[in-house]
Amino acid sequence: MQEANNGNWHTAHRWATFLADYGDIAVLPQWPAAQVSKGERAPQLMIALHARRSAASIAAWADAYPDKPLIVVLTGTDLYRDIQHDASAKKSLALASRLVVLQQDGLEALPEPWHAKTSVIYQSAAALKPAVKSQKTFSALMVGHLREEKDPLTFMRAARRLSAENIRFEQIGMALTPVYEQAAQDTTRAAPHYRWLGGLSRAESRQRIKRAHVLVNCSAMEGGAQVILEAVQSGTPVLASHVSGNIGMLGADYAGYFALGDDAQLAALLRRCAAEPDFLARLQDQCALRAPLFAPQAEKQHVLNLVASELSGTAPALRNLKEHL
Repeated sequence: MQEANNGNWHTAHRWATFLADYGDIAVLPQWPAAQVSKGERAPQLMIALHARRSAASIAAWADAYPDKPLIVVLTGTDLYRDIQHDASAKKSLALASRLVVLQQDGLEALPEPWHAKTSVIYQSAAALKPAVKSQKTFSALMVGHLREEKDPLTFMRAARRLSAENIRFEQIGMALTPVYEQAAQDTTRAAPHYRWLGGLSRAESRQRIKRAHVLVNCSAMEGGAQVILEAVQSGTPVLASHVSGNIGMLGADYAGYFALGDDAQLAALLRRCAAEPDFLARLQDQCALRAPLFAPQAEKQHVLNLVASELSGTAPALRNLKEHL
């Protein structure tokens, strides 16, 4: 797991909180961080986030503790890119005693031999009380650092297409290359209703998601977008690129998909959402049906069950854990 990957760190800290009552939990950027001191109990289990980026830590654990559980949580770049071509990512799949994908469609991206040792665990966020939306201006929001995998340019092109209409576009996220920074600045000048807000805190981002009329996710690859479930848990419907990771979050029959990279189709959906309250309500109803998947208690129970099934029955932490399941 790498500190630079904010999504992974959020997941790591949330899962550490779930498990904190059942043993000593350490959240580390890599393993081993240090040698086990004399008299200190050896670790019993590793959960690694990202098959490729954590490959060195995964290999080190497997070498040091070949008989102890090793859970590898797969990200979007793992599923939809790295495990197809990267030898270290493929090795991580083989070394893991258990794999986790963060949405149902993630299973389809895995080679069939790995399905038997793979669990699906949806991530979660606390539900927020839905906001009263503005009656004056329809607002579309995209959240995510400006990088290739998130395809931020499609959102910007849609803003240009609708620059003469009463639709506000807001984009949250740091530009990770000068190309995206320049694109955001150019779009600001070309589209008067577009604003690039840069990097904001998660709390402020959630409030803006809550107040937006729609959350837009243009991603080319997603393991299980946290921002989608945060929108669902805030009463804000989603417009999303028609890619596996988003379909696994919202369902195959969701009405708010647009083709990957198709800004004209996104613009048409935004125009329809702004003009047709019934269509917007339909999207909101469909999102509400998915909300139970993203409840914190559901995610916690799945994580506890996973760890309990992997740990040896002689581990004190497991005995304590089983009493609460």
